[in-house]
Amino acid sequence: MPSNEPEPSAWQLLAPITDLVTPMAVRVAATLRLADLIADGAGNVDELAERTGTDADALGRLLRHLTCHGVFAEASPGRFTNNELADLLRSDHPSGMWTAFDLDGFGGRMDLVFTELMHTIRTGRPAWEAAFGAPFWDYLAANPAMAASFDVTMAGSSRTAAATACDWSGVRHVVDVGGGVGALLAEVLRANAGVRATLVDLPDTVARGRRFLAERGLEGRCEFAGQSFFDPLPEGGEVYLLSAVLHDWGDEPATAILRRCAEAAGETGRVVIVESHGTSGDDPGMFAEMDLRMLVLSGGRERSIEDYGRLVTAAGLAAAEVRTTPSGIVIIDCRAA
Repeated sequence: MPSNEPEPSAWQLLAPITDLVTPMAVRVAATLRLADLIADGAGNVDELAERTGTDADALGRLLRHLTCHGVFAEASPGRFTNNELADLLRSDHPSGMWTAFDLDGFGGRMDLVFTELMHTIRTGRPAWEAAFGAPFWDYLAANPAMAASFDVTMAGSSRTAAATACDWSGVRHVVDVGGGVGALLAEVLRANAGVRATLVDLPDTVARGRRFLAERGLEGRCEFAGQSFFDPLPEGGEVYLLSAVLHDWGDEPATAILRRCAEAAGETGRVVIVESHGTSGDDPGMFAEMDLRMLVLSGGRERSIEDYGRLVTAAGLAAAEVRTTPSGIVIIDCRAA
């Protein structure tokens, strides 16, 4: 029998993938920490506006829009409460989602850069410079607060799963190349009492890493090298670890980074690559999104195992073992060819 339901309009079909209003409203609410303030008892829109330095009428409209989309609830006219979705925006929520939406931090800027997506599509170059006035890595170097926010985002990455997924038996010295503040190293050192480490990253990042590891009582087992990974790396390590580093770069610079690791590892050391598994087929949509994100941010790219294999060969290495984790991470263990 023919259905009595009207056919969806063109807008109804496209709105779920084109609406910018609600996503931006969520990010503004997160940036203003509205969920935190409401949890502290400031549910009245006038009080919320006063405490956030915003216009009460405009803030009320924002909250009502979000309420209509299931974020927050309006208990009485002008008075709002958190609900399950709004609680996810609290800065103390264990999910850590707030950092992904804060427009003043790296998570929010990582999304705002897509306002210049047309620049990338027309030129093939990252949109970050067009959006924020400087290339991605230069921008972070010139903005310590944003660089610190980037460190927090990377420290929460699922790539720290490599700490347990890799076999550290017999390893005495691991060099984490481009290791950020050392979140992965901290997991490795805590789980392997006989391992020492060297953290390699740019000087300001390494300074933050020294504090990060010191707070965890691990600084004494770690050396620190504040430098570019395009320069010769510290020698003497048994494992040179590249976790979520190569996808930040195009093929030529990624190969150059691998060559530096191969030089430092020599004939007996190992180079271990930890990245997303681009051919797992579990979530091709996520892979495609991350591939576009990496291009827009820094000119990087996500890769398949075969793609990484070509980089490994070009760097004078050979993949001795390739493994994947249940979370979709690929670990490529390399030695001198």
